[in-house]
Amino acid sequence: MDQTEILLQDITNAFGISGHEGAAREVMARYMKGLADISFDKLGSIIGRKKGTSDSPRVVVAGHLDEIGFMVREITSDGFIKFLPLGGWWGHVALAQRVWIMTSKGPVLGVVGSTPPHLLKAKDREKVLDIDEMFIDVGTMEKYDIKKKLGVKVGDPIIPDSKFTVMNHNQMYLGKALDNRVACAMVIDILRHFQKTAHPNTIYGAGTVQEEVGLRGAKTVAHTVDPDVAVILDVTVARDIPPDGSKVSEKLGAGAAILVYDGGMIPNQRLRELFMKTAEENKIPYHLTSLLRGTTDGAAIHVSRSGVPTVFVGIETRYIHSHNSIIYRKDYDNIVKLAVAVIKKLNKKTVDSLTAA
Repeated sequence: MDQTEILLQDITNAFGISGHEGAAREVMARYMKGLADISFDKLGSIIGRKKGTSDSPRVVVAGHLDEIGFMVREITSDGFIKFLPLGGWWGHVALAQRVWIMTSKGPVLGVVGSTPPHLLKAKDREKVLDIDEMFIDVGTMEKYDIKKKLGVKVGDPIIPDSKFTVMNHNQMYLGKALDNRVACAMVIDILRHFQKTAHPNTIYGAGTVQEEVGLRGAKTVAHTVDPDVAVILDVTVARDIPPDGSKVSEKLGAGAAILVYDGGMIPNQRLRELFMKTAEENKIPYHLTSLLRGTTDGAAIHVSRSGVPTVFVGIETRYIHSHNSIIYRKDYDNIVKLAVAVIKKLNKKTVDSLTAA
């Protein structure tokens, strides 16, 4: 493994659902140490400040720390656990999956219960189960008090059980929490680059919290930093799967995905054009895409205070919002390369031109 693979392994394997990002934040802080001056806002987001040749413009480069997960809602009399979602889940991707319940006594392994097909009626086979109809089995039997013996209580966070894995094609990575620890890793790799490279601005590398439940950390980070420009790094939806995967542009290996629109933000057009021009100058592959539903931290940051020129650059990712997603390493490297090249250009004159009438 090279240093980026080790970083991705460490940061994606860490537990950290919305509102419980502590373990992932510790990993990001450990890797960021020595690269930037580290601070935290009062909601729990991490901010690394790397001063260049000028205090301004203030350039925030943000990825969110939290992953989707669940929370204990109820413990039944016979020891099964009802749960609620944190982030967007389609029920069927949770069925029969292993999870960890983080209790005061330590992690407790469980599995989301599923009814064997032998017992399903025909009409039930066609039904998509809601999360509130599901339960977690921790290996319970009658008269086994999981509250007392395991320390499970209402409000405990529940984390998908999946480990970072380099796949058969050694440029393809499988794991949980790639949405969006992959961007937190990119922030670190961008800061690493600027240890030996001048930049005409001050970079604020941020790992925001609670993105999956309402872009909450982005709001506090934007207020704290008061950025002059924002680069949002996140995953986007790879569509290169059957039946029509060969016909799409949103695919692994297509390079940086520069969004023209998502459900919460129309990006700054001049900043988007700067990314496109820079990609072409440096022969970095990219493509334009959009998301009709769903949004990113950019939705909160671009309307902060008097407004912030903001762009969203995504990495194509298969199977987001599930236990296991897949990315392609060369896409990661190309996005880091592109972000670095643009940041080098973000002096006062360039940033002022993004909003000039």
